[in-house]
Amino acid sequence: MVLIGMPDSPYVRRVSVSLKLMGLPFEHRHISVFRHMDRFRQINPVLKAPSFIADDGTVLMDSSVILDHCESVAPIGMRLMPAGPKERLATLRLVGLALAPCDKSVAVVYEKEQRPVERRHAPWLERVTGQANAAFEELELAAAGLPAWFGLNRPNAADVAVACAWRFGQYRVPEAVSAAKYPALAAYSLRAEALPEFASTPLD
Repeated sequence: MVLIGMPDSPYVRRVSVSLKLMGLPFEHRHISVFRHMDRFRQINPVLKAPSFIADDGTVLMDSSVILDHCESVAPIGMRLMPAGPKERLATLRLVGLALAPCDKSVAVVYEKEQRPVERRHAPWLERVTGQANAAFEELELAAAGLPAWFGLNRPNAADVAVACAWRFGQYRVPEAVSAAKYPALAAYSLRAEALPEFASTPLD
């Protein structure tokens, strides 16, 4: 298995950390959709990160699609998505809440780094920033009083998604998401980032 993409993407990092937690061996090629466009296009002409080459050569993209496949080949005891319908539903809710601020934070980054200053649209920035904070407010409530992990005894799929989303927001757009407003998430992030699977996959 081969993961393609830069770890400063929350989606690439989500896949990398998840694979490590599931104990699945993989190669990680740090290829940028911007700086190495031609090289990336040879792997995936859609130029979408993360991209992933399965053992049979099939190329997948989108972190959720990639992880759905990886869950199916991981040992049952190492999978991150709960099997029970109730637990799975709760985990999917948290994953969705985490992916929303990832999308919105990326939108803020692109607006500021890819669009000329004179063409930036303040109402759009205000909207996506508000959406990111709305999702983090829900996640703050979920994390408040959490003993350790959403997965109880070990991190699960929700833990990886939430931790990656929070760290990315603080790394790339801290002015849009104030850590002071989310003490439970800030403390939760420290626990997650101390794990070897996260520490060995730094954003920078």
